[in-house]
Amino acid sequence: MIDLRLLREDPDRARASQRARGEDVALVDSLLSADERRRSSGVRFDELRAEQKALGKLIPKAAGDEKAELLKKASQLAADVKAADAERDAADAETQELLLRLGNLVHPDVPVGGEEDFVTLETHGTIRDFATEGFAPKDHLELGQLLGAIDVERGAKVSGSRFYFLTGVGALLELALVNAAIAQATAAGFTPMLTPALVRPQSMAGTGFLGQAAQDVYHLDKDDLYLVGTSEVPLAAYHMDEIIDAERLPLRYAGFSPCFRREAGSHGKDTRGIFRVHQFDKVEMFSYVAPEDSRAEHQRLLEWEKQWLTSLELPFRVIDVASADLGASAARKFDCEAWIPTQGKYRELTSTSDCTEFQSRRLSIRVRDGKQVKPLATLNGTLCAVPRTIVALLENHQQADGSVRVPEVLRPYLGGREVLEPQAK
Repeated sequence: MIDLRLLREDPDRARASQRARGEDVALVDSLLSADERRRSSGVRFDELRAEQKALGKLIPKAAGDEKAELLKKASQLAADVKAADAERDAADAETQELLLRLGNLVHPDVPVGGEEDFVTLETHGTIRDFATEGFAPKDHLELGQLLGAIDVERGAKVSGSRFYFLTGVGALLELALVNAAIAQATAAGFTPMLTPALVRPQSMAGTGFLGQAAQDVYHLDKDDLYLVGTSEVPLAAYHMDEIIDAERLPLRYAGFSPCFRREAGSHGKDTRGIFRVHQFDKVEMFSYVAPEDSRAEHQRLLEWEKQWLTSLELPFRVIDVASADLGASAARKFDCEAWIPTQGKYRELTSTSDCTEFQSRRLSIRVRDGKQVKPLATLNGTLCAVPRTIVALLENHQQADGSVRVPEVLRPYLGGREVLEPQAK
């Protein structure tokens, strides 16, 4: 959530942010009105309680008609205090409910617009010209089947559409990617973490995934637990309700977990293969920093993502994601999109978001700097979303005979293999 004091001081900034997100601008005024009622009812309650206490000291000293009058007044005051307390609680509940619906304030440098209004910041690598090489590229599913690496038919038989098995060298390739990603993150100072896949509602809500993203979340009604769509959720909630000493910052974690997404609203999109699936594994970077350091940390996370994709020898571009495509908790987001040859376009492989103080306020995570205690900033960044990375690797490193060249960074984790060979029929 955002700082209510900041909202009162600069409501136009919040209105502009809502407008840029394509969200309800009137929510800002409703929130300001509820906050005013909350504060005024609180003042009213405090005044009545003070009057009630003062009266309580007079009653034992009074007698006769004076005491009867004071007791009558005390009875009325008790009713007024109860009503003021209820009014204060109702206004506070309304304020909190509206505050939780308001997205993070969009960074002023974010391009305004929808999904296609991003700005390309840089491009890396060279896109292969398969026509010049003399063969038409196969897509990742055909390659995966030739290699004995991907089985979507049995995935659908066992679990339904958008599920899959990674088999043989496909399973080994996932483990190689995860180990290489964790090795890079550990070398950069991240603490490796294996995180829970099920979290409580307060953890999911605290990270901002029960608002506009709720339709993509799996919920276990019987247990009131949520399956995470990213280890960002348990990593953000890891320090929930804690005060962290400033000298411990930055705290950086690299979480590995299964991820579960309904992919609601994506029917008919990317149905072939394993690009868009309901369950996948991912290595996620997560940082806790002082608020004034969040912008610099965001650039660091982006650099680590670029380092990873460069080590995989993938052609990719970096985009500044437009305002309406940010997600509720992000003030700014950069995506790294790898070139997918058979689609003839760049597709998202990694993403990094600066969530400023939005999540820490919701999760009550603060930093103690001397005598001052204040919310800190949280940031997240995908290092390796496994299926999409496999898609990009197979298609970009394929050879005419259906084999796939292994990038050097992965070879130590694949027993030194330089090439993945098609299985004999």
